[in-house]
Amino acid sequence: MRKRTITALILAGIGLPAILLGGIFYYFLMGTFLIGAAREYVHLFRAAKYEPQFYITVGGVVLITIMRMFFPAYAQPAFALSILVAMAYHLVAYERGRDQSALDFGITIGGIVYIGWIGSYLFDLRNLVDGGWWFMLVMFCVWLGDSGAYSIGMAYGRHKMAPRLSPKKSWEGYAASVFTATLGGMFFVYAFTTYGNLTGDITIGQGAILGFILGTFPPLGDLGESMFKRQSGIKDSSDIIPGHGGFFDRIDSWLWGGVIGYYFLVWFII
Repeated sequence: MRKRTITALILAGIGLPAILLGGIFYYFLMGTFLIGAAREYVHLFRAAKYEPQFYITVGGVVLITIMRMFFPAYAQPAFALSILVAMAYHLVAYERGRDQSALDFGITIGGIVYIGWIGSYLFDLRNLVDGGWWFMLVMFCVWLGDSGAYSIGMAYGRHKMAPRLSPKKSWEGYAASVFTATLGGMFFVYAFTTYGNLTGDITIGQGAILGFILGTFPPLGDLGESMFKRQSGIKDSSDIIPGHGGFFDRIDSWLWGGVIGYYFLVWFII
């Protein structure tokens, strides 16, 4: 827990200036996590004897994230191109004797879609007007929910939530995620509208709803990555982040938080 906390503080010291500055600084921050997660995704499935194409998966994520951040009009063509290139590669691989190429193609596309396209909502969220504040509102709720689930689950977790996917996850921890994220949504709306640059277009009640949603659904991202790791027989996607595992371990719930938070704000607030 001590190592995890120290690492989180270091990441916050690096991340908060990039979040507030936006632009290329933010892209390098979030792009590092997404591209690193794509690399780990490929290695997880290769450990399970599948053969997703490394350069197409990671390259597709790089291309899509750049387009979504800086050239959004070209994001959909980049996405389509990535899929077509992946199909062409795996067709050749099958012709050369790889009988599982259809499955490999699905895994390659899965990485491009899940990490590249879904992950790029983290850029869409930051690119909103006052996006740094909206990003912090959304992701602080996700991070607070994660912390509540981890702390309460470790101390009081008795009832297993998903024993096949993640034996250490408990319903007590999940309830703590929902509770702490809901409180966080209320608190951060008050703090950011009172002392930050948010205009007050979002109410504390709406903050509670947003926090509740972000405490309820992003934990499924954590379980989703656990499913990948269980199939691969690997505990962590890597050990590059002390106390947190790999890039994919760190952003599994961010993927859900980014897209859910973005559409909640666009549909109901902004």
